[in-house]
Amino acid sequence: MTTIILHHYPTSPWAEAVRLALGLKKLEWGSVTAPVVMPKPELAVLTGGYARIPVLQSGADIFCDSAAAMDALETLHPEPSLYPAPLGQGHRLLAAQAGGATFFAAVGSALGNLPIGGNEEFWADREKRFGMKEPAFRAMAPHLATQFRAYLGLLEATLSDGRSFLGGDAAGHGDLANYQLIWFQDFAGPGSVAAIIQARPQLGAWLQRVEALGHGTPRDMRSEEAIAVARDAEPTVRGIVDPASGFSAGQQVLVSQEASKDAPTEGRLAVLTDRRISLLRDHPAVGTVAVHFPRAGQVVMPA
Repeated sequence: MTTIILHHYPTSPWAEAVRLALGLKKLEWGSVTAPVVMPKPELAVLTGGYARIPVLQSGADIFCDSAAAMDALETLHPEPSLYPAPLGQGHRLLAAQAGGATFFAAVGSALGNLPIGGNEEFWADREKRFGMKEPAFRAMAPHLATQFRAYLGLLEATLSDGRSFLGGDAAGHGDLANYQLIWFQDFAGPGSVAAIIQARPQLGAWLQRVEALGHGTPRDMRSEEAIAVARDAEPTVRGIVDPASGFSAGQQVLVSQEASKDAPTEGRLAVLTDRRISLLRDHPAVGTVAVHFPRAGQVVMPA
């Protein structure tokens, strides 16, 4: 079976959720460390411009965004499932709740008190790509921290009936997506996570159970190796272009992310449904690859 490859960096919270999914499924995988800030030329060879982390790779299939990565892992390795009963697909709603405003609140809580000096490259990158200006972010951070604490209270209450995980007896996607928000808090300084769980015993026990899933069995891999894997494989594309979408199969399109100034990915449209977007694109270093996105959060335009 084709080796799973994860393009990530250690401090990425969304990558941590996917690393835990690899652990839940007890998989061996190739670990390619991507840059934290732009440029990311080797990654662009595979994605065509998408630069967020994580990116999951299976042969010549490139899955952009953690949602697409989770779907790919569930398809390629169905057991144990990321969507266990009784909650099942409801784990997707839990994961969605952990994104958006909740994720931004967690980021504000974790990064609001970073030292002003020494992080200029990071802030310059985030401002250019997402309009995230350091002074404005710092001004918002105290409010964001209060919002995150309110969310932690909801998680504690959810676990107070004695359940092992958010959806029941087995861990799922919703647990991993919420765990990463708390895992990320250690960037606020040593002991930050310990302080969170001191007054939230149910949350603390749940964190230990999720952490115990581990990360599977990673193997360090160079980006050149990952590119060679894609070059030597054929992409797989399954699905249709929804006739009601206004687009047609084979049409040249651009896919970009909401609220991002990163370069769009251009390719031939192969799949467009309410769940998924797949493009076929060519590059001299890899030949033809399929680049897959979740439908939510993406902007599709004619090229």
